[in-house]
Amino acid sequence: MRLSDLPKGACAVVERVEDAHANDLIAQRLRDLGFVAGERVRLVARGPVGADPLLIQIGSTRFALRRAEAARVTVQEDVA
Repeated sequence: MRLSDLPKGACAVVERVEDAHANDLIAQRLRDLGFVAGERVRLVARGPVGADPLLIQIGSTRFALRRAEAARVTVQEDVA
């Protein structure tokens, strides 16, 4: 499942960040921010227009991501 498809309020575990091309700076920045395999994330909120941006929480830190950026992150929904 893509992070951009996660239901509001749901938690998930990051599986990977997909590179769109070689030397993908956006994918690398996502990894630098903490979107790495095994990390727990939560979709806190969606923007009012077109559900963009998404408010994502990793630990105690929150990030606003565009849907296109969040779609690069593959997650497994956390049922615990």
